Order: sequence, then C-alpha cells, then structure tokens
Amino acid sequence: MKVLVTGAGGQLGRELLRTAPHAVEAVGLSAGELDITDAAAVEATIAEHRPAVVVNAAAYTAVDRAETERERAWAVNADGAGHLAEAVARHGARLAHVSTDFVFSGELGRAWSPQAPTSPVGEYGASKAAGEARVRSALGEEALIVRTAWVYAAHGHNFATTMLRLMTERERLTVVEDQIGTPTWARGLAEVLWSAVEAGLTGTHHWTDAGVASWYDFAVAIRDEGAARGLVPAGVEVAPIPGAAWPTPARRPPQGVLDKTSLREAVGVESVHWRAQLAAMLDEYRDARNR
Repeated sequence: MKVLVTGAGGQLGRELLRTAPHAVEAVGLSAGELDITDAAAVEATIAEHRPAVVVNAAAYTAVDRAETERERAWAVNADGAGHLAEAVARHGARLAHVSTDFVFSGELGRAWSPQAPTSPVGEYGASKAAGEARVRSALGEEALIVRTAWVYAAHGHNFATTMLRLMTERERLTVVEDQIGTPTWARGLAEVLWSAVEAGLTGTHHWTDAGVASWYDFAVAIRDEGAARGLVPAGVEVAPIPGAAWPTPARRPPQGVLDKTSLREAVGVESVHWRAQLAAMLDEYRDARNR
C-alpha cells in the first residue's frame, strides 16, 4: 500500500516515516516539497504518486502567531486540508487527517467526545475546525479524522524540548498549572495512526497518551525524568502559576482531555500513560545526544 505523508519534516511526519509498517510504501513530502496551500501542486502530486492513502500531518501550529497571521493559518489548516481532500476524492484515494483538541473550548469539565460540537476560542482552533469541515465536505464519513493534543518528540520545537533547554539555562521556571490535557508522544501517535490506516478506519476519533496532566505536572516530570538521565540539573525549581499570570495572544482551552474510546476499540490498541511515554522519549533524546 502506497501512502503519501504530508508535513513529513515535522515532528509527527518524521515519526510516521520512522514507524511505517513493512507492508506500506511511505512517501514523505515536507512543506518545502509540497505546499498544500497550492491546489494545483496538490493535484499534480496526487496524480503523480497515485497513493492509496494520504496522511495529512501538515499544519500551521503556532497558536499565538495564528492570531496575527490568520491568513497563513487558515491557508494551511483549512484550505490546505480542503485541497488534499478534494484531490483525494478525485483520485479515489483515502485521507487520514490529523486535527487538535483546540477545536473545543475546553469548558466541558469532562473528556471531549469525538461527536461533541466544535467550539474553538482562537484562530488556530478555528482554522483546524474549518479544515475538518472541508475534509468532510469533500469525503463525507469516508475520511479519517484523528484529533490529538500536546504532541511532543525528541526533535523539533515543542514543550518538552523547550523545557529541557530552559532547565539547563535557568535555576527557576514558572509553568501554568490550570490548563489540563494529556501529553502525547509523537511516536505513539504515529503508530496508532498506522494501525487506523491499515484497518481502513473512517470517521472522527481521538487519540492521546493515557492519563491527565497540567503543563506544570508535565514540566515537573520532564525535570525529574530528565535529571535521572543527566539531561538537566536536579535542583531546578519549577513553580506553578495560574494562566492569568502568563497572558498570551491566544486563549488556551482550560481542559483539553479527549475521549479515546472509539479509536481504542476500533484498532484494539491501549494507550500508554504519558509519563511512561515521556521516559521513552527522553531515552531517545539522551541517546541521540551521546552519539
């Protein structure tokens, strides 16, 4: 099965290529190789490669900059997703599209169901919700949409690598304690996406690692696990602060926990607790530094 992975230079795209099953011929295209905002380029690429499936890992993910770079965020997250879905429909292929917990307001008080109405509070979330709508408009329920949250990897710019850097530079950090979600290792997400693709799964589903954390909880775990591996000093202080004390251009959903039941039952895979996944990522991070 030939699968085209867009956004192959990003943290999820790289993990998708690294974890591709033996039965899959995975072709990865970075943003520089395929600009999904260019409808003609998307059409030509799908026509050239003739994939059975396209996995769209391309996204504009700069949440704060999206408030001022609205046109770019919508061009990638909404129009780009639409271009892929429309080209896939014309060529009889399937699409697996990756979305986000930011399509929800975060005000529910319990885990968000895949069927819950979207209610974004910022441009990033709104652009991703619009991308989902474009995908469904072109493909209906034949598309696979997987929402995830708090994705990180041993490479790229993300919360975990940022914390590791800051903990080697500063003796004290303050981290928001009243925004709740689930850290998700890109490697585990990629493996589950492949399971869903191979199973021919369709519809809208959720996937994250198991468990719940605040950004403060996540930072403390990064310090403790990182110190155990000699990556950061053990004495770095991590202090909790309310989100109001750290204003940002974009509002964040206060609670982005996602209900994973439908995807777990469909592919028969249990999610691994985020703390165990963090430990595995930090082992990889340490080993890469020591090479």
